[in-house]
Amino acid sequence: MNRLTVLLLLLMIVPVHAQSVANGGFDPGLVAKVYSVALAFMEPRTLDPVPVPTLTVWGLRGLTALDPNLTAEQQGGKLVLSGRDGVLVEQPVPIGETPEAWAAAAVRLSEAAVAASATVRRAGTQGIIQSFFDELFNHLDPYSRYVPPREAAEDRAGRNGTAGLGLTLAQHDGAILVRSAVADGPAAVAGVRPGDAVLAVDGDPVRGKDAATVAGLIAGPEGTTLRLSWRGHDGRPRAAELERAMVPPETVFAERVGDLLVLRITGFNHSTAAHLAEALQEGMAVGRPLAGIVLDLRGNRGGLLREAVESADALLPAGVVAYTAGRDPGANHVWRSDAGELAPGVPVVVVVDGRTASAAEILAAALTDRGRAVALGSTTLGKGLVQTIDPLPDGGELFVTWSRVLAPRGWPLQGLGVLPQVCTSLGEAALQRQLTALAEGAQPMQHDIEVDRAARPPLSPTQMLAIRNACPAAEGREADLTTARALIDNPAAYAAALLPPLRQAAGE
Repeated sequence: MNRLTVLLLLLMIVPVHAQSVANGGFDPGLVAKVYSVALAFMEPRTLDPVPVPTLTVWGLRGLTALDPNLTAEQQGGKLVLSGRDGVLVEQPVPIGETPEAWAAAAVRLSEAAVAASATVRRAGTQGIIQSFFDELFNHLDPYSRYVPPREAAEDRAGRNGTAGLGLTLAQHDGAILVRSAVADGPAAVAGVRPGDAVLAVDGDPVRGKDAATVAGLIAGPEGTTLRLSWRGHDGRPRAAELERAMVPPETVFAERVGDLLVLRITGFNHSTAAHLAEALQEGMAVGRPLAGIVLDLRGNRGGLLREAVESADALLPAGVVAYTAGRDPGANHVWRSDAGELAPGVPVVVVVDGRTASAAEILAAALTDRGRAVALGSTTLGKGLVQTIDPLPDGGELFVTWSRVLAPRGWPLQGLGVLPQVCTSLGEAALQRQLTALAEGAQPMQHDIEVDRAARPPLSPTQMLAIRNACPAAEGREADLTTARALIDNPAAYAAALLPPLRQAAGE
């Protein structure tokens, strides 16, 4: 379709636009921009090819989801919107597959729906956009999605951080206490520590205020300053002029327990890998030499793939961390670790459960496949699809799955998850039998692990379930960390559970 035809099609919308704005505030110009940008972004990137016309027709079924009396469909060479009493509007199918033309056609039908349906009018612009994408993504994978503007802003803040001092606050007996301080945030650099009491913000005493209110006083535009007053552990009041900065939430929490370093990772944002490396270095520098490291990934729903790769890099020598593959050339990548790992030779146990997902699974798979760590717990969620993000003109975001993740040994994370070498979800008796066998140099799960690591896509649901049933997904238990400690304390059992180092071909 040429530019003139698209312009004429858009002009056809104008008469309905005046009526629809009066009836429901529908903004056809914004909707056309959103649909056009989204369709252009999706068409070359979805895992399986889907043409623009098909994507659009799927999305138009969102009008039916809003009002069951409406039906939007393609009938031969026409796009038709019908109501209870017959056809409301019909138009020729756009010539070609340009996103702009199909977006304009979708808007034309949406405007007719606004004019005809009070339910659609009440949904408004944002409700219509949301319903369009909900119905479209019903036909794709479970992780591709549209995120509306407000939620998208919150997601961006979680990935990039919010402007503030890097503090998490809690209220206790009328006082505002620091629950955590991000290691390289402005407050931590100034000497604020967990357990300190916040006294005032810009001279305004905080006593009597709740933690959320105080957090709101601390937050503000990046680069602006505030004066923070606090009382340290020694009881002395302190104050400093601090500059607000974009500080991602803390995701790495370290605890040295004797000669064991326990690192709990709750997610993967822009600072996770750096903070993990810092925690490893600090943990090795304090007290006795480390007997072992426990990475607790239970409940970790994932986050940024690159941060998972860089986290693996901290503990691995040079080699493959993961593979990603998709239709778009930008989705195909071999993710590698560099030489120079931290804590070489120190035993590592990765604790996982059925809620461990995505980037956390990539880290667990890399460490176990490469023979650097033993995974302990239950089979993980099995989210091995990667989304790419596109900002939309309405302030929302589009998450489109564009690649699959393969572990270093070539098996797919999607559907399978990570099968641990030490299973804690089959009951205490089964666990004790496995630990006894490992201590004697035998691995009862050897066959199951070999089948798992030899799996190659595509796998049927039946095949995946059979592999996962060797250690069913379950929520982590309190005793998991105790079991990790016991494994580290028994070198023979740890060695029997560990996979042999992965031999990689030159240049791989």
